Amino acid sequence: MKVILPKYAGFCFGVKRALQEAVKATEQDTQPVFSLGPLIHNPQEVKRLAEEGIAVAESIEDIPAGGTLVIRSHGLAPEVVEEARRRGLNIVDATCPLVKNAQEYAQLLHDQGYSVVVIGDPNHPEIKSVTGYTEHEAIVINDESMVKKLPEMNRLGVILQTTLQLDLCQHIVSLLLPKARELKVFNTLCDATFKRQQEALEMARKVDMMIVVGGHNSANTTHLAEICRSAGSITYHIEEASELSEDWFKNCKVVGVTAGASTPSWVLNEAVERLKKMTEGEEKG
Repeated sequence: MKVILPKYAGFCFGVKRALQEAVKATEQDTQPVFSLGPLIHNPQEVKRLAEEGIAVAESIEDIPAGGTLVIRSHGLAPEVVEEARRRGLNIVDATCPLVKNAQEYAQLLHDQGYSVVVIGDPNHPEIKSVTGYTEHEAIVINDESMVKKLPEMNRLGVILQTTLQLDLCQHIVSLLLPKARELKVFNTLCDATFKRQQEALEMARKVDMMIVVGGHNSANTTHLAEICRSAGSITYHIEEASELSEDWFKNCKVVGVTAGASTPSWVLNEAVERLKKMTEGEEKG
């Protein structure tokens, strides 16, 4: 069985930067270091970070005075940041620059009097941070049925969740056109995510099976798995190497492996090594 790896897989720039900033904070500050919610959507890496002194807080109130808050790559709504400052927390802003662009564009549209629509997952932390820059007045949509429920608007501004698929955004934007006399769209998609998705799609068309490695709570990893399945490839989304089963690969000649933007290299490498051992017949299940 042949195992193929892509050029683009694993940590994106924004996630890598957030991790570096968090580790730097532990080295420079003797006080506790926290992220609000998991710094990265990968349970194995969150556990490793906890061992390095980077804890997860569920709310600002959980962070003791004098502690350090690392704003993860998804960003935070402005009122949350202000509350952290009011409580005397040290703030390390590791918001992904692309997410910061989306936040700024959302605020610009809101300030200019546009009705703001954000295309994305309403439960995703990035979207919660972006809508905060519209005083949470932005409407979040992620499918065709939600567009149909929108009223007609005079001036409509659109922001895109950075990790979405391009074709989904194009489709929804086309449906928004009849809803507004004036439509302004900011393309806030992440180019690295787009390249990763395109490469995964092309690979899925050529192999017998795809293995997508990453947290089950990671939206971009889930999207990758969906893209691979859309190409007609048998696809398994795994979080760690131990989930791989030798039974999956019977009569399988070529397997493609990719990973989400929140998947650390060591998790991906463990999965690849286990696959290679299966290929060599050195490991059974």
